[in-house]
Amino acid sequence: MTTFTFTIFISLLYLTPTISSQTYSGNQGQWQLLQPSIGISAMHMQLLHNNKVIMFDRTDFGASNISLPGGQCRDDPNDTALQHDCTAHSVLYDIGQNTFRPLTIQTDPWCSSGAVLPDGTLVQTGGYNDGDRSLRTFSPCNDDSCDWNEEPNYLLTRRWYATNQILPDGRVIIVGGRREFNYEFYPRSSSSSTIWLELLRQTKDQGDENNLYPFLHLLPDGNLFIFANTRSILFDYKQNAVVKELPEIPDNEPRNYPSTGSSVLLPLDENQPFLEAEIVVCGGAPRGSRMLAESGSFVETLGTCGRINVNDANPNWVMEDMPLPRAMGDMLILPNGDVLILNGVGLGTAGWELGRNPVTAAVIYRPSELPERRFRVMAESKRPRLYHSSAILITDGRVLVGGSNPHVAYNFTGVDFPTDLSLAEFSPPYLASEYEAVRPRIVSVDESIGYGERFSVAFAVPEYLDYSVLSVTLVAPSFTTHSFAMNQRMVMMRLGGVRRLALDTYEVGVVGPSAAEIAPPGYYLLFVVHANIPSSAMWVKLQ
Repeated sequence: MTTFTFTIFISLLYLTPTISSQTYSGNQGQWQLLQPSIGISAMHMQLLHNNKVIMFDRTDFGASNISLPGGQCRDDPNDTALQHDCTAHSVLYDIGQNTFRPLTIQTDPWCSSGAVLPDGTLVQTGGYNDGDRSLRTFSPCNDDSCDWNEEPNYLLTRRWYATNQILPDGRVIIVGGRREFNYEFYPRSSSSSTIWLELLRQTKDQGDENNLYPFLHLLPDGNLFIFANTRSILFDYKQNAVVKELPEIPDNEPRNYPSTGSSVLLPLDENQPFLEAEIVVCGGAPRGSRMLAESGSFVETLGTCGRINVNDANPNWVMEDMPLPRAMGDMLILPNGDVLILNGVGLGTAGWELGRNPVTAAVIYRPSELPERRFRVMAESKRPRLYHSSAILITDGRVLVGGSNPHVAYNFTGVDFPTDLSLAEFSPPYLASEYEAVRPRIVSVDESIGYGERFSVAFAVPEYLDYSVLSVTLVAPSFTTHSFAMNQRMVMMRLGGVRRLALDTYEVGVVGPSAAEIAPPGYYLLFVVHANIPSSAMWVKLQ
């Protein structure tokens, strides 16, 4: 590790003009089509540390639009649609090359969950039918040799619409699933069993459910925040004990699948004297929306966000109004700490044929702004992204968006919202060319960093640097499906001294996250952010 002293070189500050941390102009971001078809509808996505993105759909709806390589076929007597299938239901997308190749997945991963282990292996759990107890792993490689490995019946019970969270010790907790009011761990031990979670039983609505894909966030104290339907708890998974029951979200409207809002843990700032954990839950559909939509009545989705600081002695939700009501919206933390909300519908709910009025405009939520200035409406996409769409942040700060298939099978004609096999990108305003003068570029950083250890990041800024609006952030890439980005988190790391290495090149001292509860071990995207404008990221391994 590089050593440094915690001295700020004041001379830098005298040489630089003051730059506002709120540098965005009227730029609304930009949409661009990357691939008209990748052969599948990207229901699930995960960015891997070799800058490739694994995407997959389901196996039980019939043929996809991409063949398996080398004349391979998949034979599955349990498949409900096509027992002999020569098409792929998963692809690996190369960000740098804008290319993709088919992968082989055997058991049905429909509506499943995932997390990345500290070594970079994607662990993917559950699904439907013959996949509901399956464990699948994918280990990144530098050639075309890697593919899925599967262990059918590894899980202790069915995991369909469950949620995964990576833990400080590198294990994964798998919570819930349809009619499964319990959790389990990966890897399992010889004495492993499912563990009852009463919150899930209590929050199951008759008919609608609305507690599937519960929102899970690992808190800095090591406990879990778990949100299901309208209720949330702070949970000690080590003791199987509820630490605190939080108030119901004030409007008493459901936020989880099939109402399908979204949620993020706001960035954790280690520069603050006390590390606060705030959670935001946005959107969803009013209670009963699913049954109403099934009868042809599509009601307006929810236009509110609830925000809660779980560190307060008596935590309470603060409600905010979004500019656009939305269900099935994805919430992603951007490298500068803003939250992007995109995809979804303004009427109806999740499910086949149950959504109307696509919401094509993205919205940025700025947590640190005054309440009346937090939301900004961004550019509109030309492509609706409804049920079974997904989105992830990628290395250069763009957001990859794919999927949308509100039908039982692929359907491209005679429907309001055809199945979408395309892949697009959204470039947030910070990528606009007008910010090139202050945009940092990482020159070098240690590939491996440790907890509480000091290291340095060398970076260049084309014209001038203002230390007062400089930060270094770690972002954990998410496993995104059904409007929830599992395992997503950001840590703003503590900074030390800055020194000039050359005319436009600097070195900043940084301290690694102080504990695994703040950032579990594994691969992270490291960004340098200057005047609210992020660099492209470098991969680092926290261990």
